[in-house]
Order: sequence, then structure tokens, then C-alpha cells
Amino acid sequence: MRNKNPNPKFQFLFPDRVGIIFDIAQMVTEKDLNIVSMEVIQNKKIAEVYIEIDQKNMLIDRTDMPDIFKKLPGILQVNVIKTLPQEKREQRFRVLIDGVSDGIISVEDNYKISTINSVACSILDVNEEDVIGKKIEDAIPNDCVLKESLEKKIPVTRRRSIVTSRGRIEFFASSKPITDSTGNFVGAVAILKNLNEIKDIAEAVKKPIPVTFDSIAGKSDVMETLKSFAIKIAKSDNIISIRGLSGTGKELFARAIHFEKGDNGPFVPVNCAAMPEPLLESELFGYVAGAFTGAKKKGKPGLFEVAENGTIFLDEIGDMPLGLQAKILRVLQEKTLRRIGGTEEICVNAGIITATNKKLEEMVQEKTFREDLYYRINVLPFHIPPLRERMEDTPLLADLFLFNINSKFIKKSQALSPGAMEKLKKHSWPGNVRELKNVIERASIIADSDLIGSESILFSHEMNGLAGSIKTEKMFSKNTGNSLKERLSEYEKDIIVKTMKKNSSIRQSAKYLGISHTTLLNKIKKHDLTGN
Repeated sequence: MRNKNPNPKFQFLFPDRVGIIFDIAQMVTEKDLNIVSMEVIQNKKIAEVYIEIDQKNMLIDRTDMPDIFKKLPGILQVNVIKTLPQEKREQRFRVLIDGVSDGIISVEDNYKISTINSVACSILDVNEEDVIGKKIEDAIPNDCVLKESLEKKIPVTRRRSIVTSRGRIEFFASSKPITDSTGNFVGAVAILKNLNEIKDIAEAVKKPIPVTFDSIAGKSDVMETLKSFAIKIAKSDNIISIRGLSGTGKELFARAIHFEKGDNGPFVPVNCAAMPEPLLESELFGYVAGAFTGAKKKGKPGLFEVAENGTIFLDEIGDMPLGLQAKILRVLQEKTLRRIGGTEEICVNAGIITATNKKLEEMVQEKTFREDLYYRINVLPFHIPPLRERMEDTPLLADLFLFNINSKFIKKSQALSPGAMEKLKKHSWPGNVRELKNVIERASIIADSDLIGSESILFSHEMNGLAGSIKTEKMFSKNTGNSLKERLSEYEKDIIVKTMKKNSSIRQSAKYLGISHTTLLNKIKKHDLTGN
């Protein structure tokens, strides 16, 4: 309980001079007063003296005290105050240690507890007023490693388990000796970490960091305007359509829009160009038990259902087969679907974002994309410009990618030389941001020093020549194998890689090669090209 009649406290202001404390002490003695605490602060040419007087047995009325102190030699001002500077520091310190998530206990060299915060009190099931000033063994029977650290004068860490009024609590206690400026041992401090909180932190670290608009690099005017527009439309229930060339970051924007919506459901990306029509249909709509040979006995929900209360991202919607476009249109209009082989109407409650690098207007004219679906998804369209139209973002993106790869592989911090940066600025970036990321990762790997020079910045056409000579060497080496089967396999792989680079989708690549979409997918899997 707060004292209703606290000790009187004052601030005296003097011109800084020798003898101020003597004059104050002499007057206090003459008036038969007792000083509880005193502090002097030198502020330029002014001495600030803070004093607290013990009110017990005080014969002078406290209201008369300011006039009495005004008689001190050379005094400029007397102020009645409520809190001393030392008390303010202690209050700030208390707020600080009570605000941290770990328990903190400190002891002096006589084994008496000098500090304990609220988290430590909670973990150890004690009250602050019951333990401050008491010895460890008396205040905390379940010694939390402080005593051992004091006795051995070494850091000590232990995993502890104690039974409290709230049940069993497990925690890690780490204690460390404290020395003063001269190296003398003056006590120890312990940090307590609740094991449940450590587990929560570990789980949080495992989760991927959500993509927000702040995490999308780009300070150019066009990108700032684009992000502002995307934030504005994110809260809308309408379909959002993202347009842009391959590698511009369409999925990154889609994830940021999903985060901005604040929905509780998941973000579910679907690449409409990566699967043949029957498989894509079953993935999107799901199926009931026995719908087809190989179907799961209990059936399977589609990705529209998986995205409940979240967002489904239909990437490369321009590559969606015409037959499936009609079924997608119904879902978008009616907000319901039927699983393959089923009759029950299932409500769809997911935000929808589409993306494509195709010119849908031309596809509508060519009858390769449904006109009604085009108008349905084109309510809130926005276009992400290619990197060549915002070259001022190149240095920022390059530095970000370099930082990420250094962090990922725990490498020394690398930097791009002026020559390397100049080479990046002169490139036209047909592969956009994705190409820039690949170039920076490649440079980080092949650079011979922490300063990446222009010779380490290699673009695709430079790598093709290098790779070609290396490949010829490998095809005729003993390590690669000289059998006809092995050589044909290598040649087939080379053709597939080059074809996929020329075409914007797997479906187009298959058409170019004169094989089915499924056959090409099997060959991609055979040659382990899924990460390319």
C-alpha cells in the first residue's frame, strides 16, 4: 500500500561552486532534520541538488521548509518534487525488466537477492516482497543455479523442473557471475526461460515468413504506385487479375494481397499449365469415393475447398484448357462446385486471384480463351511491369538477393563491385526479376572473393557457350558413359531444356516437340528437370 504521507522531497538549484553540500548538511543539522538520500547533478554551470528528508520526528512543518532552504547561501531556486531522479531510474528499470519475456534474478556476493522480475516470480511461484533481500536458499528452495554460479564463479546452465501451485513447470536457467569495473566479483544474474515458450518459438521459426507488400523490393515510382493500388483492392471480394511477363513476381503480389486481406484460411497456389486437364480438374474440384480407378476410398476435397476462408491463386490461367474454363466459370459465378462423380453442391468461400503472362484479349479473338471467363476475371486487373521498365530497382533487388543467399548458406557478407553493378544495369533482363535472382546466385557461387567483380556476372547467353563446351567434354568422357543409350538420354535432356526455355509453358513445349503433355511431364521427371 502506498504511503499516504511520503517524505518531503526537494530540488535545489545553485551556481556550481565548492561547499554546497557542506552548507546543506550544516542547515539540516541545525534544524534537527535527517537526510534520507541526496543526489547532485552538474548541469553546465548549475548544480542540481535533490534531497529527501525523513518526516519521522520532524519538528518543522513541511510547508515551511521551502522558505527555510531559500536561506542557503547562493541558492537560486527551491522546488518541491514528488519523485527523485534515482526513483525515476528505478521505475524505468523495473518497467524494463518486467517487460522482457524471460525471468531475471540477480544476487549480491552475500547470496542475497537484489532483483527479481515478474516473469521469474511467476515461474518460481514466489512474490517479490517475500524474496528481495533474503538469501537464495531461504527465499527459493528450488535453487535456480545462482548459488552454484556464485560459489564456483563460472557460468552455469541447467534444465529445471519444479512443482508450483499452478502445476509442474519446466524451464532453462542460465546464470553468470557479475564483476565490477576493476574485475572484482560482486554477484551473479540468472535468466529463466519457460520451456513451453521455447517450444512456441521453435514452432514459429518453422513457419514460413508471410509475404507482405513491405517485403516486395522496389522503390521506383511505378512499383510504389502498383503496391498502393494492390493494397487498395486487396480488401475487395471481387476477383483480382494479375498480368505480367514470366518472372516479374506475380505470385509474390498474390501472396501479399492474401496477407493484406487478413483472412484466416490458407493461400493455395495452382499452376494451371503444369498439369494435364483430367488431373487439373480433379485437383481443383476433388472427387467422391469410386469416381474413377485409383481414386481414394474416401474421396478427396478439391483445392477450392482446401482454400476455405483463404485465397486460391490460379496461376497461368491463360493455359487452362477450354473444357475446364467452362467449369471454372461456373464456380466463379455460382460460388458452388460438384466434386467429380458427385451430385452434392458444395459452397466455395475463398478469395480468387488469377495470373497470366498471356495476352488474353488476343486469345479471346482467337477463340482459345472464353470471352465470358475473360470478362469475369477482368474486374480488378493490374499489370506488373518488366524489370527493364524499372531499372532503378535493379541495385536494390541485387543487394537483397545477395544478402539472402549469403544468409541461407551462412557465408561471409559479399558485395557487388561498381563494375558488376554497372553490368547489371546495362542488361535488358528478358527473364525479369527471376533472371536477376539466378544471375546473382550464380555470381555468389563462382566469385573468388567477397567483392563480386563483373567477370562473375554471367548471363544466359554467356553460360550457354560455357555449358556447351563443358557438355561436349562430358558426353565423351568415361564418367558420363559412351553407350548409345546414355548419349541419347543426354541429347534428349538437352533438347527438352532448350525447348522449355523457348516456350512459356509445358503445354506449349509439348506441342512444339510433337508429343503429349503427359509424355513431356514424364520425361521432365525422368531427367530430374522439375527444379529448372
